[in-house]
Amino acid sequence: MTTHSLDPERIPVIIASGQAIEREALVNPVDLMVRATQQALDDVPGLRDRIDRLSVVDIMTKSGPAPATELAERLGLAREVAREITTVGGNTPQWLVSRAASEIAAGTLSVTVIAGAEAIRSSRDRRNQGMTRDEGRTDLPADPQVGDDLPGFGPAEMAVAMLAPVHVYPLFESVLASRAGNDAAAHRQVLGALMAPFTTVAAKHPYAWFAQERSASEIATPSQDNRIVCEPYTKRMTAFLGTDQAASLVVCSLAAAQRAGVADRAVFIWAGAEAVDVRFVASRPDPGRSPAISAAGDALFAAASAAAQGSIGIDDIDRMDIYSCFPSAVQMAAAALGLAHDDARGLTVTGGLPYFGGPGNNYTTHGIATLTDLLREGSGSDTRLGMATGLGWFVTKHALGIYGSNPPPGGFHRGDTTQAQAAIDATAVETAASLDAAESATVVAATVWRDNDGTPAGAPVIARLADGRHMALAPADDDEVTAMGATDIPGLVGGTVVVQAGEPRYRLAER
Repeated sequence: MTTHSLDPERIPVIIASGQAIEREALVNPVDLMVRATQQALDDVPGLRDRIDRLSVVDIMTKSGPAPATELAERLGLAREVAREITTVGGNTPQWLVSRAASEIAAGTLSVTVIAGAEAIRSSRDRRNQGMTRDEGRTDLPADPQVGDDLPGFGPAEMAVAMLAPVHVYPLFESVLASRAGNDAAAHRQVLGALMAPFTTVAAKHPYAWFAQERSASEIATPSQDNRIVCEPYTKRMTAFLGTDQAASLVVCSLAAAQRAGVADRAVFIWAGAEAVDVRFVASRPDPGRSPAISAAGDALFAAASAAAQGSIGIDDIDRMDIYSCFPSAVQMAAAALGLAHDDARGLTVTGGLPYFGGPGNNYTTHGIATLTDLLREGSGSDTRLGMATGLGWFVTKHALGIYGSNPPPGGFHRGDTTQAQAAIDATAVETAASLDAAESATVVAATVWRDNDGTPAGAPVIARLADGRHMALAPADDDEVTAMGATDIPGLVGGTVVVQAGEPRYRLAER
């Protein structure tokens, strides 16, 4: 192994990872993190007593105020190990890796552990059995929090309950379907073809929640056990949160790995980059595109090129894991990064959130763990590169990373998106909270969500007023919800609704 004269103390690597899954016993997130982290540390026992920091990804099924401290104590880590927990966001695992790599490259960090878990299946089963919720250790002082804690929605979205991912991501899909010229039924077939290869990967992954290969038709065709959740998505197209899963990474300097006698396990962190789309969905000029993924991707490959001391682009990536909570996230990332939907390399190494499982904010830790395992297995004289992407909120916060089976000649580099971020922020569209008089508006994005029996239950719309402002809108009454349920939603995009005076409500222009 050559280090190209770089100081091994400043070469960041992922040296070990662990994953855990539980389908039967009742557990809490810390139980699962103990399993995954212990598995990782068992592969690098010489690093256990050298850990500087333990970072825990934000947990949806809260497990006390100090899950990092509880995890450290249960693992028997030294008291001086720093402990922290992140803010909300599926981007945070990759952000934590890039932050750690930057600190190692700067010489301020040697060994860190990144862990996360969700136990939503156990929480649900406890509730169904009439048991009290497992709150974890409540006697510990709260762990410090790191990361971006800005909200994912603003007053416009809150006014019409445009708050849940399953209600927001289909809005993006309506734009993509309209742009492609597809009605809802045809677009579902496109999405089935997009997601079917994900199920093939999940079927072979030992930690996947649904280890079952599905055809495009099985994913796309509505049925009794594959109902339409929110137009145009069927249940099998959406992230599955009801899992008990955990993953953990050990990140360190190459020098620390050498001292522990495990340097042969090193997967090298080449580059990282982050960017944020216009934060509030109603303010985005085009909800069907992600300028932030494009900006982060450009910065990522510029950083990777500097690391390689040569040109690195998307065609040089051997394996990748694209964040896949909903099909719109996959399509928008593919467009931003220059990937075909049927790329022969595949767009996932886990199977994605609908099939591998979507353990809250921690999915990307599983993606990185699986990606680095694959790079480790294929290590040799030829460098193989992998890429992971993570996102938070509603295609809002993005973190991307590139990993290599061999060290980068120029060392780790972090992409700079400062100018691109300022340009993205400047595109935010002003929103209106209400109107004094009724006015026609052009539909920018729309969807209909349905109850378990298929009854339309809500129909949010983003519309553009004549003066260019956007409004987030809810139907004026139940009759409008019913009418929207019978409407081909992609065909409505670009059409007209009538915004009522007062509260942000609309009626269809033609009934």
